[in-house]
Amino acid sequence: MKKLVLLILGFILGALAMYFYCQKDGGLEGMEPDDPKGLITPAEIKALTHAYNPRYDSITNQFFRGVQGGDNRSSWYDLEDLRNYLIIAENQAKDLNYKMDGVRIYLGAHPTQGNIPGYTTMLFVPTGQPITTSEGKMFNFALQTGGGGDIPGGLGLDKGTEGVPPGANYPQ
Repeated sequence: MKKLVLLILGFILGALAMYFYCQKDGGLEGMEPDDPKGLITPAEIKALTHAYNPRYDSITNQFFRGVQGGDNRSSWYDLEDLRNYLIIAENQAKDLNYKMDGVRIYLGAHPTQGNIPGYTTMLFVPTGQPITTSEGKMFNFALQTGGGGDIPGGLGLDKGTEGVPPGANYPQ
């Protein structure tokens, strides 16, 4: 009987340890971050941006003919604005009953002003999964690879500044 009690206690302690180990705690100040998936070298950045040149040229030749600098190739966002946006988006996701798991970046274009077409811009949109409490799961071991869908009603982020000049390739 004593062995059975120790076995059950061991399972409970193991389950608790696993539960706290699997939780992602946002309050890990001072710890080194894990490398995000998709880190690339400057040489890879250069190769990817140069591979985009034919598309950029066709867009610029079709829509920005005669506009000095051509269409926008990049957007710059202030680091503090990005951090604040992520905090706002996560809080809004909770209010909308979603667990935010990332952001999706859409290409967009500002409206035409006079004879000048609107520059291309990048739009950040929060993504996530609806929070469901009816399943009664203590652990969630689901592996997600592509992120959730766009969060309906979630605020996006725009208003990055264009490259100098707008058509400049990497590096600027």
